[in-house]
Amino acid sequence: MPELPEVETTKTSLLPLLDQKVLDVTVHQSSLRWPIPADIAKLKNQKLVKLTRRSKYILAEFEQDSMLWHLGMSGSFRLCEMDEPLRKHDHLIIQFEDIQLRYHDPRRFGCILWLDAHSQSKLLDTLGPEPLSDSFTANYLFEKLKNKNVGTKVAIMDNHVVVGVGNIYATESLFNLGIHPAQPAKDLSFSQVEALVIEIKRILKQAIDLGGSTLRDYTNAMGENGYFQQTLLAYGRAGEMCVNCETPLQNIKLGQRASVFCPECQPLKKPKASVKLAEVRGK
Repeated sequence: MPELPEVETTKTSLLPLLDQKVLDVTVHQSSLRWPIPADIAKLKNQKLVKLTRRSKYILAEFEQDSMLWHLGMSGSFRLCEMDEPLRKHDHLIIQFEDIQLRYHDPRRFGCILWLDAHSQSKLLDTLGPEPLSDSFTANYLFEKLKNKNVGTKVAIMDNHVVVGVGNIYATESLFNLGIHPAQPAKDLSFSQVEALVIEIKRILKQAIDLGGSTLRDYTNAMGENGYFQQTLLAYGRAGEMCVNCETPLQNIKLGQRASVFCPECQPLKKPKASVKLAEVRGK
């Protein structure tokens, strides 16, 4: 599934479309996660004026209307010449003045929706802060985690806590800090949370700089691969040796997702008893 760095990279690769007018819209398959709007043709003769990203959504603002695009599990946008042959699973074509934008999605879990009050409320309003924003701080994350008994990896992948920290980047961040993915989030010290915020930001920035991760068939809209996967130390390496201690990496399932970790470098720690509890037991 494309994660935040891949969506940010896709958005950036679509910037050549800005200020171009839509000449035509063709839908080959409308059945995505939700149906492509039947009136999507009203984009015709509108210029694309702004592209932004919120979580893993691309917000496309045209002159009169705005759209919400999500890549789902296997979706991608491509910029194509008009004479380029269609591929199977090219579901939507938006013809701009000098290039076509094609949406390709074999598994059809993506979405192409109007951005209106309903979709805003349903999909965007309950999201947590952007991880690369100033609002994602150690103080904020510590308050969010201090009462959570779920594993730290599950907690930081919760879009209500912080958006866009997907499986790849959560795995790498926790590995680099020596935090077990199943460590209850409430047991993290403030200094651990502070380090986690810094590491999440660092990992995501590095991934964006490298064009995201191409693990299967992800490319940006220009057809270019990402290269962050070449730096992976834990994700996808279960059974291989830890680069730090040469212990075999292990794989567990948390929140229905594979979680790779080093049992030596990322031990599952028991919470320390409070001073008062220790004093009572000592009497």
